[in-house]
Amino acid sequence: MAKKPDDKLNYGAVLRELKEKGPQRLYLLWGPEDYLREHFLDQIKQLCLPEGEDSFSYKRMDGPELEVHELQIAVDAIPFLAERSLVELRGVDLNRVKDADAALKTLEDIPDYCTVVFVQQASFEPDGRMKLVKKLRGMCKEIKFTQQNQSELTKWIAKRFAALGKSVEFDAAQRLIFISGDLMNRLIPEIEKVAAYAKGERVTAADVEAVAHHIPEAVIFKMTDEIAQRSLNNAMATLAELLSDKNNEPIQMLGMLGLQMRRLYAARLAIEQSLGVSYVMDVCSMKSDYPANKLLQAARGYSLPQLKRAVELCAETDYRIKSSGLDDRELFKEVVFRIAAGECDETD
Repeated sequence: MAKKPDDKLNYGAVLRELKEKGPQRLYLLWGPEDYLREHFLDQIKQLCLPEGEDSFSYKRMDGPELEVHELQIAVDAIPFLAERSLVELRGVDLNRVKDADAALKTLEDIPDYCTVVFVQQASFEPDGRMKLVKKLRGMCKEIKFTQQNQSELTKWIAKRFAALGKSVEFDAAQRLIFISGDLMNRLIPEIEKVAAYAKGERVTAADVEAVAHHIPEAVIFKMTDEIAQRSLNNAMATLAELLSDKNNEPIQMLGMLGLQMRRLYAARLAIEQSLGVSYVMDVCSMKSDYPANKLLQAARGYSLPQLKRAVELCAETDYRIKSSGLDDRELFKEVVFRIAAGECDETD
């Protein structure tokens, strides 16, 4: 029986396995790192269809519905002027397939010359309770495309800058990941933007800070850092920036703020108990010491009672947003104001 994929993908290993053993008959490709997913699919296509896609040996079917009869025809089709055929099933909702038994019957009998690949959207997650998913996992090569570790991602960023005629300082690459996220497809336009902006041949952290897009999580971090430094005017300006973006829903921002305050609480505990950066990385599920050190630095600006109360305030505000009917943006502003005021738990 096939194993469920590990939470951390070693992309180099799965790519080597593909090239050494050749394409398997059935794949399930999913996960948030869509850049690597599409790259892996391209590698499968090159091995199955060395002469390129054609209407005889390559079939693509788009979801969300799975047309089992069309799948059967595609699987049974004998490749023409090629050793293998490839059937790409993109965006099929495997959690809601109408005729799961018929689909499984087809997938259990894929010819040796055929490769079938389910390619899922980044937001999709297979439901292991469903019969089709459970059986499929036992038959296929399942790969969950997750974000790469900090070391691999930093090397990749350096290569992308090099292709644009720039070198990048290590701190600049770390800063880019911190403020723009760790998904490759989101980083590509930011790398191009920063490379075009940088005056010299070497990209600095200042170049990144000047033009790279800040994801909401990074803006929340910036705001809580400004509160820690008692730069309250800057913190309020950052709050206004968050609220001005209509794509930022208050309930989602509150979730990010609550997570940040819990992480700061953990970091403050680490400081008081001399546990160090490795503890913070472990308890906060951080992949590198860069954000962990930033977190420890910010946590020094808060007391433990303040952070305990901040965590409580976020939980209380979540309940109020979901149950009171009050303006959720005003409630989000209120919780930020109360955290900035240094409100403490009365029991401490």
